[in-house]
This record gives sequence, C-alpha cells and structure tokens, in this order.
Amino acid sequence: MKLTSRLITAIALATSSLAGTAVMADNHKMVAMKNIVETASAVPDLSTLVAAVTAAGLIDTLASPGPFTVFAPTNAAFEKLPEGTVGTLVKPENKATLTKILTYHVVAGKLTSTDIVAAIKAGEGNAMLTTVAGEKLAARLSGNSVVITDGKGGQSTVTAVDLMQSNGVVHVIDSVLLP
Repeated sequence: MKLTSRLITAIALATSSLAGTAVMADNHKMVAMKNIVETASAVPDLSTLVAAVTAAGLIDTLASPGPFTVFAPTNAAFEKLPEGTVGTLVKPENKATLTKILTYHVVAGKLTSTDIVAAIKAGEGNAMLTTVAGEKLAARLSGNSVVITDGKGGQSTVTAVDLMQSNGVVHVIDSVLLP
C-alpha cells in the first residue's frame, strides 16, 4: 500500500503543473490535463514502461487523443520478468514482440474502475476486455481488487485505479501482462 500511495502522489505531482479538472484517485487529488505519456514520463516508478513504449515507437500513439485505458505495469512488475527479458525486448530487432506486449496493456476507450467492476458483475464474475492488440484479457474481482488474467494465465492485481488523463485513464498493475 505504501508503494501505491507513493505512486499516486508522484502521478499527482506529475499532473499538477497544468491547470485542469480535479479528480480523485485513491483519495489523492489529481489534475488531469496531461496525456498518458506525459504523466507516465514524469513518474519514476513507470520509467521502465516509458522506456519500453519509446523503444516500441508507441509514444505518438499513446499521446494521441484516444481515449485509451492503460494497464500500466510498475518498474517492480517488469523486475518480476526473467532476468534479461526487458533488455532483450527493447532491442530494435524485437520491436514487433515488444509492441505486441505493450499494446496488450491497452484497451480502446475509457474504462473506469466502475465500468470494469460493472462488466465483471454483468459477466457473473468475469469480464473479457479486448486489447488494441486484438487479444483478450479476463478481469475478475478478488475481494475489493480487480485481478487481470493474461493469455498465458498470469495474473496481475490493479493497485491504483482511475488515474484520469486528458486522453484516457490509467490503472496501475503489479505484473506485466503477456499475450
């Protein structure tokens, strides 16, 4: 919980340099005028994600109007991958694989936590989300937390929700999703 609070505080500070509409995320006031990329770039705990997005050439896409829902893995999430994985993926010859993995973390449209929970309840405990990579993610509740299951059966818990940005919403996750 301490890491989540620090992350939300960092995101709030990253977005506070521009005036805009105030929103609440985990009891932290945030100003949502920057886009997803601008905010992520200002958050130290998302630096691996930003480096990967840069290597994949997806900066312009994720800075576009969208809207997008991004499940953003923290640096610690990337550290859970086998040693050398990130270094290998960011090499130019692996751009297609990296792009597929990163776009697997993005859903077209703006899905708030309320929207996701409603879809889970409507699906009798399970919601299928289609990513911009064309693959499926399964979402379910575990207590009060949303858990995302990827195509390989890996699970990631959403640790911070509804971080509203000018071109969508970010939900921070604790593991990298793999198609």
